[in-house]
Amino acid sequence: MKDRDRSGMRGLRGPVMVITVGLLFALNNFTPYRFEETWPVLIIVAGLVSLLGRAVAPPPVVPAPPPYTTYQPPFAPPTAAGGYRQTPYSQSDARDPRNNPRNNPGGPA
Repeated sequence: MKDRDRSGMRGLRGPVMVITVGLLFALNNFTPYRFEETWPVLIIVAGLVSLLGRAVAPPPVVPAPPPYTTYQPPFAPPTAAGGYRQTPYSQSDARDPRNNPRNNPGGPA
């Protein structure tokens, strides 16, 4: 039915444009209006026919989603207790000169 409605609008577009051109030539011959002044009417009529075609056409059919999906979210690796993995370099040492209060006058004594 959708193709039938669209073909009907396509079937009307040509004759409507031919009739419009004929009316414009008649205006050119029998009135003071010349074709050079009235040709924008062709663009207006083409736009109106296009709008009419969209108004007549049924809205697009959206397909239903599938009943199930095979998508599985990616597996998140388990987090270590305490956040980041500890290395020997990150542990403080009493012999480290940065931990000596005499070398850090702004820090706690």
